[in-house]
Amino acid sequence: MHADFPRAVNIECVMSKSFASWIKENGIGEVECLVPDLNGVIRGKVFPAQKFLQSERDGSLRIPSSVYSLTVTGEYADDEDDIEAMSDPDVVLRPELETICVAPGYKTPTAFVFADAFHTDGRPYDVAPRYVLKRAIELYTKLGLKPVVAPELEFYLTQVNTDPDLPLLPPAGRSGRSETAPQPYGLEAITEYEDLIENIYEHAELASLHLDTMIHESGTAQLEINFNHGDPVHVSDQVLVFKRIVRQVALKHGVYATFMAKPMENQPGSAMHLHISVVDAETGANLFGAPLDQTGGNTEMFRHFVGGLQKYLGQVTPLFAPNVNSFRRMRPDFSAPINLHWSYDNRSCGLRVPISQPENRRIENRLPGADANPYLALAACLVSGYLGIRDKIEPSAMIEGSAYDKARTLPRTLYEGLDRFRVCDPVRELLGEHFCAAFQRIKAQELAAYEGVISSWERDHLLLKV
Repeated sequence: MHADFPRAVNIECVMSKSFASWIKENGIGEVECLVPDLNGVIRGKVFPAQKFLQSERDGSLRIPSSVYSLTVTGEYADDEDDIEAMSDPDVVLRPELETICVAPGYKTPTAFVFADAFHTDGRPYDVAPRYVLKRAIELYTKLGLKPVVAPELEFYLTQVNTDPDLPLLPPAGRSGRSETAPQPYGLEAITEYEDLIENIYEHAELASLHLDTMIHESGTAQLEINFNHGDPVHVSDQVLVFKRIVRQVALKHGVYATFMAKPMENQPGSAMHLHISVVDAETGANLFGAPLDQTGGNTEMFRHFVGGLQKYLGQVTPLFAPNVNSFRRMRPDFSAPINLHWSYDNRSCGLRVPISQPENRRIENRLPGADANPYLALAACLVSGYLGIRDKIEPSAMIEGSAYDKARTLPRTLYEGLDRFRVCDPVRELLGEHFCAAFQRIKAQELAAYEGVISSWERDHLLLKV
């Protein structure tokens, strides 16, 4: 038992009182305890409010550790050589007070709260995605630094589709017609879904989400939401809650919302662009920006951070492109990066430097898909950038013109991505080998399931010809 355990108990008692007062003030009847798995799927439990408070006080909030072994198909990717894993012990859930919010759209007044997982002896459960990201952030904390992030998340609205063999189609808007052509930034196009979008914003406000601008993207019925910048874990929590809200609101309006990376073959994919900067933990000063007349606005730390991204992101692609479908998005014909070149205000590059004053200097990582687990995508970025800072890795020269004309350096498939990730020792060491092995196991099992499926393309072109 840790020496500071009695003090931790006292802190938890104070937290419990705060939980109780918040629940009372908001008239909450039920509490959803949210546990993100390795695919970014929200697992967890629903408690009557008083049962939640009692369980939180006495430390009996628990869940089987196997929730962190679930594949996206709902199967368990067990390690038969791991005796502890095969016994599937419980992990203790510790809700974070600052994450509790009203859950909109329920008949019974409901709240949700994110929880971290711990072994019964108090050690963090190191496979949990929230912990993996916190572990990456701690690398910066030890240097007196603080990462700040802001995602841009794209998604599609589609007609209800209950047959997975049929392609997805754009839904009808309030005019009664479906979009048939690209409408990037189209104001008339976005007002086609005005009622649904207003409902999303209403729910997001109730859930205390920090949203910025919504626009119509290039695809038919494709939208993009920008999040305000903030702490990586907090922002990742917000991304998962937003996805849940959007899907629920869409269903109420008789349509689907999907965050698949490439839901329709002749439409652009959906990305989760990540804007990242690093500030001084004490002063909040941006450490990426320098005087424009001396360095072009980029500090040495910024250059090394970019150098780290260039060296390692291509080796950890599955952390931000985690599915077979993710790699269908990475095609230059559909405005998705295929390499790790960087440049000023150049959206063909995997790494873009947006136009800004030095105090707002940041890098935009345009590689992650909307299907990525935000905790793991950000952990991959932060660890790669940290290695660049630590090892003083110099970036390549900025390019001019289109990066789509340059050689592809990202893997073409999840198979290749996992092969690269398996041997990327510097990143695996910092993320934790236990987590990396569990993630690799889940993805390998998902690939095995995918290999067993005969596609419509095969039936169409091979059935009566070969």
